[in-house]
Amino acid sequence: MRTYQFINEQSFNTFTLRKQIMTNKINRRKFLIGGTALGVASGISNISGAQAPSIKKGSVKPVVVASGNGHTMKNGGKFNCVETAYNRIVRGDDVLDALIEGVNIVELDPLDASVGFGGRPNANGVVQLDSCCMHGPKKQAGGVGALEGVRMPSLVARDVMEKTDHHLIVGKGAQDFARNMGYKIEDDLNSDRSRKMWLDWKRRIDPEHYLDPEKREVAGRNAAMDMIKEGIIPEDEYYGTINCNGINADGDICGVTTTSGLAWKIPSRVGDSPILGAGLYVDGNYGAAGSTGRGEANLYGLCSYLIVEEMRRGSHPLDAGMTALKRIQENTVEKRLLNERGLPNFSVNFYVIDKQGRFAGVALYGEYASGEPRKYAVCDENGSRLEDLEPLLSGSSV
Repeated sequence: MRTYQFINEQSFNTFTLRKQIMTNKINRRKFLIGGTALGVASGISNISGAQAPSIKKGSVKPVVVASGNGHTMKNGGKFNCVETAYNRIVRGDDVLDALIEGVNIVELDPLDASVGFGGRPNANGVVQLDSCCMHGPKKQAGGVGALEGVRMPSLVARDVMEKTDHHLIVGKGAQDFARNMGYKIEDDLNSDRSRKMWLDWKRRIDPEHYLDPEKREVAGRNAAMDMIKEGIIPEDEYYGTINCNGINADGDICGVTTTSGLAWKIPSRVGDSPILGAGLYVDGNYGAAGSTGRGEANLYGLCSYLIVEEMRRGSHPLDAGMTALKRIQENTVEKRLLNERGLPNFSVNFYVIDKQGRFAGVALYGEYASGEPRKYAVCDENGSRLEDLEPLLSGSSV
């Protein structure tokens, strides 16, 4: 018998798992980036059609991974997203329920302008939210897109999964569905902070008249990039989103992604977050992957699906994530999307867990324009922390 300690023991009792937790530790940073070497090191052949790894019940070390705001945001409480989810998982609760309770903290926190209440509004000043969740053991999923008036779209996404025969409901229909499920519909989800930033952006692109489409896009992006350079908004908040994935001791894997989408987007624009295989994909037999960053780049390659398929073939989460990032780089050919080095002028991040509980966080670039490292959130038996994302490309996107 092994005693599992909850994070922040003053608020959680010691929980005893029935099965022995395996003690072998894998140092991801020492894994060679290469399918064959990793296959040998992990005992899994990196070949097409590989069988699901045999997992003994109770043999996996629980872990939760998320984008960086899964660690930094607490909505005024004691626990962040990954701590909350982890504590519920080791208590024996359903993994997806645990993850959703975790991301609810970020959705409700007005200091995070990338998700839920106080999220970045669209170009007309209206907050429209997207979310998707997937339950590995049940092989079920649900999502909502361009949802207005509900602070926690992840809850509505779960209701779509559990209470309908559909995977995705969008726009006014999503709001009607939420109302029918008993959710309060609010007139405006802007916080004072998000509204102030939108007004600043609107003034910069000249609200006196409409520009032609090409000039309008350039003006809007330039205004946003200027605001990032001036330190008015963080780069992460421009693209938004939180993805959170977790696994319990029995190898049950689930995931959830929720966002307010691209800052000041075209009204009703839906990005990758609520799309199965893009913003999130879970296969209960192999693993989970989710993303933050430029959604359109991820959508083009359905990269979360690609990552899980790579793990199905035997790849380590780190290698699988790198494969997806290389695909994004290969698909980015439009001049407007390239920097002076001829590389993508944006970043995309992936957060990955496999059936064995191995995990990785990867990004196109490991640094922001300021030189600060990009990080992601992890919570396991060692507590909640930020770890550096493993980059495909050097430097930053600028």
